[in-house]
Amino acid sequence: MSWLLQIFTDIPILLVLTMFVGSLIFCINKYVFVNKNLKLLFAFISNFKKTDLNFRFKEIDEWMSHNPFVSASWLEFKNTLVFSESIALKGQNNHLTYKEVSSTVQNIQTTVDPLYFFDEDSLIISKFNYKFIQSVSTILTGCGPLFTFLNIAIAFGKIDFSSQQNTLDSLSGLIASMQVAALVSVIAVGSSLLFIIFEKLAYNNLCRKPLLAVQNSIARLFDNISSEKFLLELLKETKIQNNALQNLIGELPDNFKVALNSGIASNLVPYLENLIFGMNLLNKKMKEAVKATKEDDVDDLF
Repeated sequence: MSWLLQIFTDIPILLVLTMFVGSLIFCINKYVFVNKNLKLLFAFISNFKKTDLNFRFKEIDEWMSHNPFVSASWLEFKNTLVFSESIALKGQNNHLTYKEVSSTVQNIQTTVDPLYFFDEDSLIISKFNYKFIQSVSTILTGCGPLFTFLNIAIAFGKIDFSSQQNTLDSLSGLIASMQVAALVSVIAVGSSLLFIIFEKLAYNNLCRKPLLAVQNSIARLFDNISSEKFLLELLKETKIQNNALQNLIGELPDNFKVALNSGIASNLVPYLENLIFGMNLLNKKMKEAVKATKEDDVDDLF
């Protein structure tokens, strides 16, 4: 028991164990932090459906933009979104009708795969000192030979050949120091292996699984469409509109002629007819007045 107590009170062994326990606490703390934020993000995204994304996009945008855990990735991802734009057309009686720009873009789509922005680097690795966690096993393994040779060097420095008794005592101390030195390497390598196993399991359960759930939810909301395909659709719509405009311009003279003839027939002709009728009536009245005047003059002569 005293030998075991002496071993665990050895400074190199205590340093190795302290580094091992501290690294575990640091790893657990960071992985729990990432797990908490990923679950919060998944719970928020799960409340939305693709069909109601158009009119609830502002709600998503505000929450994502004000969440420091995902705001940077969201701002980059938002620049790749393609919205279902519509144009207003004025019809008869000044009623407005709306027409989609593209027949294939009916909701919010993205021209880049969401996994490019919401990946392990942006949502996990960049949230803490991941390189330090990955180097803990190497540091622990390196501490084993370091403290082993340090103990051996100190033990050899304590050998005393001045007398036979001192030589025997120093050799006994050398053997005990060699045992402790070897034990330091064993504890360091064992701690390194335990940390690697624990870190891999914790990363998979606390970080990777929630990340996959978040990625699937985002991919479910936003359909992926290539920018080339979207531009091709816009080109098709532009050609259709140009063709309709050309047909309209070609039919414009005929339509103008028909409209002019219809306007003349419905408005100008009745007006002219009334005008001619009035003039004829006036001419008739004038003739009657002149005739009556001549008859009165003849009566006066006779």
